[in-house]
Amino acid sequence: METQSARAAGLVDRLAYLLTLSRPRFWLYLAGPVALGVTAAATSVPELFAPTGLALFAYFLVPANVLLYGVNDVFDAEIDAANPKKAGDREARFTGERWVYAVVLGAGALGLATFAAVPPLAWPWLGAFFLLAVEYSAPPLRFKTTPFLDSASNGLYILPGVVAFTAVAGRWPPLAAVSGGWLWAMGMHTFSAIPDIEPDRAAGIRTTATVLGEERTYAYCGVAWLSAAVAFAFVDTRISLVLLAYPVVVFGIYWSDVEVSEAYWWYPALNTLVGAVLTMGALARIVPPSEVLPALG
Repeated sequence: METQSARAAGLVDRLAYLLTLSRPRFWLYLAGPVALGVTAAATSVPELFAPTGLALFAYFLVPANVLLYGVNDVFDAEIDAANPKKAGDREARFTGERWVYAVVLGAGALGLATFAAVPPLAWPWLGAFFLLAVEYSAPPLRFKTTPFLDSASNGLYILPGVVAFTAVAGRWPPLAAVSGGWLWAMGMHTFSAIPDIEPDRAAGIRTTATVLGEERTYAYCGVAWLSAAVAFAFVDTRISLVLLAYPVVVFGIYWSDVEVSEAYWWYPALNTLVGAVLTMGALARIVPPSEVLPALG
């Protein structure tokens, strides 16, 4: 009986570790773009709930995050040991367990099945996601240790949305939308690297943030987000107006007494809010509010 209890406790501990490793606060960073891509491409309610979109959402909600952050944690184990952001229960520290390797590899293998779920037109975008997700942290490319490539490679976060849009619409999204989304992701990544500046410098790692320093990194993020808003102006000016929230917030943080290590954890909420606004706007094309409000009344 004690053995069974110990096994059950061990299983619970492993599941809790995987949950932490997958960064639940950031799950919608990959799955959210899928929802937005589907709603932007759909022209009818049935298309919103097509099996392909649901399958992509399910994969990018959890398994893709296990792959992305699992690879990151495995190859950053020594660095993370000295990183205060890894303290506590918000993020996990990898300590060499073999079963973690198996789970991360399994998440990657499951991702290969998504190629069968989408048309060949989406394969380049899907392939780019897996390449960047792995090579951001893993050798030989390890983009995260090359200033500016670390930032540019984080466009990977919008690729699930591009895949979803392509799968539903049967065509690629506008180049301006892809460019704007990529710039947004570059700003998000570089802002999240600000709390890591000192630990990364101590470990001898060169990143965009360590090269620029804290103050200029704030400016870099502001420029990236302003550029994203400009790019989306070629798609829909209303999207541009929503995205202006990012440079406003980042400059507000810079001029306030808020610690960036604390502000870093606000962004999942901001991203969720912005994503919800954009998704609701896309849904309004399919189901106009004028039809919904009388039904609610």
